[in-house]
Amino acid sequence: MKVAVVGATGLVGRTMLNVLQERNFPVDTIIPVASEKSVGMEVTFKGKTHKVISLQDAVKAKPNIALFSAGGSVSLEWAPYFAEAGTTVIDNSSAWRMDKTKKLIVPEVNADILTKADKIIANPNCSTIQMVVALYPLHKRYKIKRIVVSTYQSVSGTGQKGVGQMMDERKGVSGIKAYPHKIDMNVIPHIDIFLENDYTKEEMKMVNETRKIMGDDSIGITATTVRVPVTGGHSESVNVEFENEFNIDEVKMLLGASPGVIVNDAPTKNFYPMPIDAEGRDEVFVGRIRRDESQPKTLNLWIVSDNLRKGAATNAVQIAEYLVAHKLC
Repeated sequence: MKVAVVGATGLVGRTMLNVLQERNFPVDTIIPVASEKSVGMEVTFKGKTHKVISLQDAVKAKPNIALFSAGGSVSLEWAPYFAEAGTTVIDNSSAWRMDKTKKLIVPEVNADILTKADKIIANPNCSTIQMVVALYPLHKRYKIKRIVVSTYQSVSGTGQKGVGQMMDERKGVSGIKAYPHKIDMNVIPHIDIFLENDYTKEEMKMVNETRKIMGDDSIGITATTVRVPVTGGHSESVNVEFENEFNIDEVKMLLGASPGVIVNDAPTKNFYPMPIDAEGRDEVFVGRIRRDESQPKTLNLWIVSDNLRKGAATNAVQIAEYLVAHKLC
């Protein structure tokens, strides 16, 4: 089993290497790949150092699986070359997510739609992944009518540049800017570019990706995505209206029994999910579970997950695990 990690020197790429190792993925040969400027650098995997190679050389190596986290333009250009060479690509960028010919996969929700013919598989947006993992079991039971979500997304979602800006500001030094405003001691209601409808691209990703993953275009979704001065872990305040009535105890039971979900919900004991607790974990944490008393059949949830792991690297590796387990690659 040969596995390439494209973008191996970035935050998500390095996390992919860690997750592959931690989950004991059956790798015989690891192939770290990055841009020309990073070729020759070394990364560590299972205690051994490996030299980073170019995309051209990686295609020639014909890996079984290539985990991509090198940006949309690289994915659009290079994923087809890998696919033509027989490699199954799992792409973390937004390049292929809304392509009607490509599957958008969260293993706990819809891995069963994958086939051997799927050579380019899209990994969803980090904020979408954690929300659908928590909401899918409730959708199956009560049928979701509408979702209102506000996110509180960490600076690591912008990569090393975002973390660097916040740390520079904390030290009082000038450096490269990832955001149009100061982020430390501030929140910025702006992630990705603004579109013609005045929503950001990140907000519309959550709308469109959720419908595609859930396989239900009838769900009404509106989102506000916000960058907060947190190093790692995204949080979401989610208001969900259902077609059918629900029972709070049953909601907690369904969530607690769902793969990849941990319920932390004892607010009177100050027990609820926080990004500081989710960091370094692969699960999606859910708490502050309560009925919306302003209208019927509506629920409030607080959802937290590590955006570099379940929101990116771990979800991609879980897709790879499914492919191997079902002999699809």
